[in-house]
Amino acid sequence: MSQLDNVLSFLIYLGVTVPLMGLGIFFFNLVTPYNEFKLIREAGEVANPAKAAAGKAAAYDLGGKLIGQVFVLASAVYHSVSILDLIIWGLLGIAFQIIVFYLFELLTPFRVTAEIPKGNVSVGIFSFCLSLASGLLMASLISY
Repeated sequence: MSQLDNVLSFLIYLGVTVPLMGLGIFFFNLVTPYNEFKLIREAGEVANPAKAAAGKAAAYDLGGKLIGQVFVLASAVYHSVSILDLIIWGLLGIAFQIIVFYLFELLTPFRVTAEIPKGNVSVGIFSFCLSLASGLLMASLISY
């Protein structure tokens, strides 16, 4: 394989993974009753500590989902046998992160969707960790 072929392959895989990341963020925003980007943007109002905390909780929550998705995509790039294979694993990774979010919402004694907009940073951090853990788990499962 020539260097040009390697560059072309890199560009093709990049052209698939970046939109999959964007699609993941789109769907993650769609399944929550709050707008993560709005909460994050409003966190800059330092005069309002509640908005700052809500923005921080949302940033942890959304950031964890993104990194968890990237774990899955990185593993899919490494293990995939084709672009279609990569796309399938990427879409499964998005679905898996959404399922984990709903299980988190269902199994906790509090409502995640209520706590993050209220600025409960602890819930945002726990959601971040859960998304990382589930993304890493799915990434390792791709190799089997």
